[in-house]
Amino acid sequence: MLRLPSTLAFKTSRPLTAQRMLLPALLLSVWAVPAWSADLLTITRDALENNAELSSARSQTQSVKAGRDVARGDLLPQLNASGNVAHNRTYESQTGTQAGEVGPGTGNTRGNDDPFNSVSLTLEASQALFDARNSREIERAEREIDQQIYALASTEQQVLIDVATAYFDILRANDILDARLAQERAIGRQLEQAEEQFEVGLIAITEVEEAQASFDQSRAERIAAQSDLQVSFEALERLTGRRYASIDALSDDYPIQQPTPSDRDHWVDLAVENNPLVLAEQAGVEVSRSAVGVAQAQRLPTLEAFASYQYADNDIDGIRGHDESSQIGLSANWPLYTGGSTQASIRQSTYQLEASQFDFEAQRRDTVQQVRSLYTQVSNDVSTVDARAQAIVSNQSALDATRAGYEVGTRNIVDVLNAEQNLYNAISNYAQARYDYVVNLLSLRQQAGRLDVEAVEEINAWLQGEEVTFTLPEDADSSSVTNIGERPVLEQ
Repeated sequence: MLRLPSTLAFKTSRPLTAQRMLLPALLLSVWAVPAWSADLLTITRDALENNAELSSARSQTQSVKAGRDVARGDLLPQLNASGNVAHNRTYESQTGTQAGEVGPGTGNTRGNDDPFNSVSLTLEASQALFDARNSREIERAEREIDQQIYALASTEQQVLIDVATAYFDILRANDILDARLAQERAIGRQLEQAEEQFEVGLIAITEVEEAQASFDQSRAERIAAQSDLQVSFEALERLTGRRYASIDALSDDYPIQQPTPSDRDHWVDLAVENNPLVLAEQAGVEVSRSAVGVAQAQRLPTLEAFASYQYADNDIDGIRGHDESSQIGLSANWPLYTGGSTQASIRQSTYQLEASQFDFEAQRRDTVQQVRSLYTQVSNDVSTVDARAQAIVSNQSALDATRAGYEVGTRNIVDVLNAEQNLYNAISNYAQARYDYVVNLLSLRQQAGRLDVEAVEEINAWLQGEEVTFTLPEDADSSSVTNIGERPVLEQ
């Protein structure tokens, strides 16, 4: 069985070159804030609790549910009260034409200033007895809730796959960095040996230059791997709002096997029936169909019962008592002609229904294609992992043979350097293949609508208790890591 390093924690070993190469400060800066250690399940739960996109989707769901209550309120009893209190003052200036007469046209004037206070109260109640438009608005609101629930489920599954992808991207980047560091050390040792042999006249300067070129290339690849590691770690912080000092590594014994059930058509059927995006688009068709009903209901009459009560009083001199009135009855309204807007609204909502039907079909086809592709990819990943593992065995044997040939003079240093690079490339490719399999398998379950916390728990059970850490002492150099080349690569 293939055995690659399961613990990727950094360790200290003796420097292999005279030049100390400090690891970039970017790895140290990642831990400038408090961090935690966690496994995949813990990080997933953190994301489900703190992810911004998921929190937004949950709030949006509550908003859509509240919209149903808004629509329902129009069919429930309506009660309004209004009132006012006022101070009234009248100013008059009139002229009377005859003596003794006062008033308009008398030629005599008398100012009249008679202020008074007044108060009034109105109570109105109504109850819709028949309103098809509002009834269908409630139906549309119900369909919108169904659609939003599926959209929320899709967002939750997307968070799960994003967390898993980010988690295994870290493990992938760490394995590759470990391989690149070991490659740099191995080629560094080869460079030192070439320099020593050149000094005693055993080889030409060209071989030293070849070794130097390979060493510089390996150093560049190591720097790129460090950058990839930091970028991978930042993704988890975006998803969870937290930083983690270490995460658990994936066990070497994690089974790489065909999806269960091993029937592509079965996975397609699962996706069509359970994929939340497909179900959301299907619910969107029902939303649009309800909108057509709302538009058509605008042509129908409405009927409501109403009652009102009015009270009025004032303190004008010479007037006593107050006024009261009440009314109860039915009110009907039937829009006979609205300038063509009702028919236009019906046509508009009908076209929107057609568009939603096409959107549903497009999403269904896209999901079927995704499931078929992912199933094929996962099946191929099984073979790829096995082939990558065998490639390590072959490249290790090739490197041993090339080194032996170099020692007896039948191979040159370029052959050795190429064999070194091929081996570490094979190790990196094997790590890539393993993590691709895990992520693709989860993606297949996502497309089939079967990705949940239980699926994460199944993978989490295969994580080792040994932690993958990425912290280095401040005085560390490039040799301060476990050398993959110095550990048994294969265990048979």
